[in-house]
Amino acid sequence: MNLRPHRRDQAEINLTPLIDVVFLLLIFFMVSTTFKDEARLRIQLPEAQGEAIPAEGPEMIEILIDQSGSFRVDDQAVGGRAADTLIQALKGALGGRAAMPVLIQADARTPHQAVMTALDAARQAGLSRVAFAAIRPEGPSQ
Repeated sequence: MNLRPHRRDQAEINLTPLIDVVFLLLIFFMVSTTFKDEARLRIQLPEAQGEAIPAEGPEMIEILIDQSGSFRVDDQAVGGRAADTLIQALKGALGGRAAMPVLIQADARTPHQAVMTALDAARQAGLSRVAFAAIRPEGPSQ
């Protein structure tokens, strides 16, 4: 008579199906997810005729102005609408580099004062090469 308990083999968990399921879920979420850049300002550029910017243009500092007159310098929000804070943000974006061109992207409904503040701040920060962004009007040119 054997009074010792019968030892069972250790139960093994097969991880292969689990890894397959996790991998399929990962692929599903990667394919079905859309990445939105909600931090960026949505601006509607004014229409104008002019030259197109080359695809690989020079490095430049970008000033975005939304329709309420708020500023962003190189996708960094500028606190307040005062020229002094914008000048400091431009100097910070410039760093120790030589003068760079500035691209002002203002919404079509932006107050004129905000654009003039950006121009004045760029001048006071020592930036003299300024360009304005616009979109080409659709339809035949006049």
